Amino acid sequence: MPRPFAEPLRRRALIDAAIAAIGERGSLDVTMSEIAGRAGVSSALAHHYFGAKEELLLATMRHLLTELGTDVRAALSEAETPRARISAVVAVNFSVTQFRPEIVAAWLAFYVEAQKSARLRRLLRVYARRLHSNLLSGFVALLPRPQAEKGAEAIAALIDGLYIRRALKDGLPNSASAVALVEQVVEATLAHSKPSA
Repeated sequence: MPRPFAEPLRRRALIDAAIAAIGERGSLDVTMSEIAGRAGVSSALAHHYFGAKEELLLATMRHLLTELGTDVRAALSEAETPRARISAVVAVNFSVTQFRPEIVAAWLAFYVEAQKSARLRRLLRVYARRLHSNLLSGFVALLPRPQAEKGAEAIAALIDGLYIRRALKDGLPNSASAVALVEQVVEATLAHSKPSA
C-alpha cells in the first residue's frame, strides 16, 4: 500500500543529504549515488524523484532560499522599528540555522556553480534581490533614498563576504562576531549618512 507522505519525506532527506555532501566536499562535485546513500535510499529512487543531479541541486537551492525566507519573514514580523528591521535581517543571516558550516559551504558552492548554470544564477539573483529589499525596508525609513540604497547594498555585500570568508575557513569564527561586525558597519553607515545638526 503506498504511503502518501513517503515522497515528501524522501525528497527532504535527499535535499538534506545533498547539503551535507556539498558541505563536506566544499563543492557541487558530488554524485547522485553518494547523496542517495547519505539519505538512505537507492540511487534509482533519487533519480526517480529528481531526474538529473542538476534538478536535485536546484531543489536544494530553492530549499535554502525558502528556509531563509521563512526565517526572515518571521523575524521582520517582530521588528517594531526600521532599525530593528535591519538588525532582524542581519541576525537571521547569521543565526544558528543559517550560519552552519554545511549551509555556508553549500551557498559558496552554488555561487561558484552559478557561473556556469543560468538556472542557479537566476535563483541567486532572487536571493540578492530579497536580501537587498529586506535591508532597504529598514534603511529607507532612516536615510534619504540614495543613501538607503547604498547602505542596503553595502550590508548585503558584507553579509555575502562574511559567508565566503567563513566557507574558506578564513572568516569570523561564529555568528555573534559576524553579527557584531555587521552591526558596527550599520551604525557607522547610519551615523555617516545623517545630516549634521
